[in-house]
Amino acid sequence: MALPLVYSIESLRARWRSSLVAVAGIAGSVAVFVAMLALARGFELALVSSGSPDNALVRRAGATSEMDSVLDVEELRVLQDAPEVARDARGPLVSGEIVVLVALPLRQAGTEANVMVRGVTARALDVHGGVRVAEGRMLTPGTAEVVVGRYARNSYAGLDLGASVRLGGTPFTIVGFLDAGGSAFDSEIWADEAVVGPAYQRPRGYYQSAAARLVARDALGALRERVASDPRMRHQVDRETEYYAKASQAMRGMILSLGALVAAVMGVGAVCGALNTLYSAVAERARELATIRALGFGGGAVVIAIVAESLLLAAAGGVLGALLAWPLDGLTTSTLNFQTFSHVAFAFRVTPDLLALGFGFALAMGAVGGLPPALRAVRVPVAVALRDL
Repeated sequence: MALPLVYSIESLRARWRSSLVAVAGIAGSVAVFVAMLALARGFELALVSSGSPDNALVRRAGATSEMDSVLDVEELRVLQDAPEVARDARGPLVSGEIVVLVALPLRQAGTEANVMVRGVTARALDVHGGVRVAEGRMLTPGTAEVVVGRYARNSYAGLDLGASVRLGGTPFTIVGFLDAGGSAFDSEIWADEAVVGPAYQRPRGYYQSAAARLVARDALGALRERVASDPRMRHQVDRETEYYAKASQAMRGMILSLGALVAAVMGVGAVCGALNTLYSAVAERARELATIRALGFGGGAVVIAIVAESLLLAAAGGVLGALLAWPLDGLTTSTLNFQTFSHVAFAFRVTPDLLALGFGFALAMGAVGGLPPALRAVRVPVAVALRDL
């Protein structure tokens, strides 16, 4: 025979002060746990959303990123002529691109941080379909003009419309701002590859990667085979989304590892708080629980009642922790991308599945914190517990 749930609720209400302490500890652990997951999710989405499943990214074979890749103009033409590459009235949808790092002062800290400058061709906006000019205009090919991602605009000092930014000793004029939907492109500065390359002593006709729009998503395999079999090409072909997903793994893993460590430490504290609360409650109710058992309720019913108390505490802490973490959704922060050594701005992403994980984490803490006091309560013989009545 099971004890009514109202018994557990009334027990918590009678000890509301100690119950609130336990709830606060669990809520703090859940909030940190969800925040770390949201941080990792935001970084991953920022990079992955930079790519399109309709695009292929071509880099030198063995290159770990665009930074250590190379592609010359003849190889770019081979890619442009591939039948797997889409075309429009202006020609093949291919953009040969170069990337360089520039140290600029951060608006808030005043210290310098690396921003990625991407040298693009006139087809860049056509190939990277998720990027648009939100303010001002697109740069004019062949001129010392740049457009700036919206996160870069907010993160770095001096990146205002009409202002001049020095890249490789050459002054470039800011003529517009990009909106890339929260992707890593929002943290970049785009310039014409034919101008920014020589500014950094890069030889003309050399790129580091090429983005190409596919005629169909399933054309990637055929393009990969064509590039692999062409003796003029020594390059690897990846779907853009896959490339950026791989690029996010190292930082995502570090964030999750750090978050797991912090959440585990706080979780131990929260479990100890719940244990203390329930051990005290069991000690105060020893005769009460013995009386219940003497009336015919078995030890299992008592264990379930005490664990239910712990789970109720955990559920309240889980809900409160979720409410504390929820305002983080959309909050922008930045970190170093270890693959490119540039700063990437991104937003926390507090999603329903992460909140569900946080609530499950709370219930797990509640189960761990409730079981030992419950087992202790039923180990005391009924006659011993009733002796002082």
